[in-house]
Amino acid sequence: MVQSAPTSAPLEPRGKGPPFSIARADDALRLRGELRVDDAAAIWKGISDGLADAKQGRVDLDFSEVEVIDGAVMSLVVQARAELSARGVRAELVGANERVQALVHLYGGDEKPARRQRRKAEGFVEHVGRATADVLAALRGVVSFLGSMAAAVVGVLRKPRSGNFGEIPALVERTGADAIPIIVLLNFLLGFVMGFQAARQLEKYGANLYVADLVGISVTRELAPLMTAIIVCGRSGAAFAAELGTMRVSEEIDALRTMGFGPVRYLVLPRTLSLMIVVPILTLFGDIVGILGGLIVAATTLKVTPIAYLTESRLAITARDVESGLMKSVVFALAIGLIACQQGFATSGGAQGVGRRTTSTVVTSLFAIVLIDAVFTVLYRVVGI
Repeated sequence: MVQSAPTSAPLEPRGKGPPFSIARADDALRLRGELRVDDAAAIWKGISDGLADAKQGRVDLDFSEVEVIDGAVMSLVVQARAELSARGVRAELVGANERVQALVHLYGGDEKPARRQRRKAEGFVEHVGRATADVLAALRGVVSFLGSMAAAVVGVLRKPRSGNFGEIPALVERTGADAIPIIVLLNFLLGFVMGFQAARQLEKYGANLYVADLVGISVTRELAPLMTAIIVCGRSGAAFAAELGTMRVSEEIDALRTMGFGPVRYLVLPRTLSLMIVVPILTLFGDIVGILGGLIVAATTLKVTPIAYLTESRLAITARDVESGLMKSVVFALAIGLIACQQGFATSGGAQGVGRRTTSTVVTSLFAIVLIDAVFTVLYRVVGI
């Protein structure tokens, strides 16, 4: 049993209206008067103070002298009872008149307090099953999106005016023209670094001139398309996913659908087409500045004249090398556009969901770029390109 505590002085609110009091006596907490929501803060303080030393045994909440009680105050009393139960103290609401008892029953004050169940740790099998279900759900969403994309393409081919082609020039400027400085800088540094990495080895064999072959072929076939796609993925792909994700959570996409605009035709096609136009052009810029980066190294470190370097580059680099890089860049752009838009359309959960999908866009796009590049490399090897 709980040790008897001195009877506390009645706690009365200031202001108009009949007073209430909360007093602890022996193994009971007596509530008197009118308990209304206006005095909820004082009532809760009185209940908390009266039950502060209750650690074990039983403490009854005596309602025999309660005249009126609000539902809000009753919920506080029920919460106090639940907290006592969690501490191992048995508490009952006793002495209520017929009218108060009806409210006690309505709020579950006469029911046994439910124990808080501890969250069970997820088992290995359960974790694998949930992860598999999530992957299958995501795959189903991707397949559904690709189906909608295919239907939108067919619809636009049948009715070209239904496509939102007027937005493409602005998207090309935003994803292409604005990205030229960083594309030029990084690809120049890439060619520069490639030249320096090869310089020492070429000097050993007196093959200084072949730095043009090494830089030119590696940049046009592999490095410029790959680096350009990575930059576009982090810059434009993430932006597209964030834009569409914000439109999704703010129900703008649903509004477009309600007004009769196909979201895929209106939003996805222009963004994907703009990337497919821009990325090959940016790749060409990357080819040129990458070769120029190697030229700087050849002229300053390997004592190769600019004319000799450019002549050797022209002999080493064929149209097929440039075309193979451009073909990669088109497929890279298609993958980035589809992944970014699909992730944007799959967004849920407000700002946190937008951030999560934006991150997922970058990670998935990078994985897809590397995978596509590996497939192209094997394919070119097989066909002898």
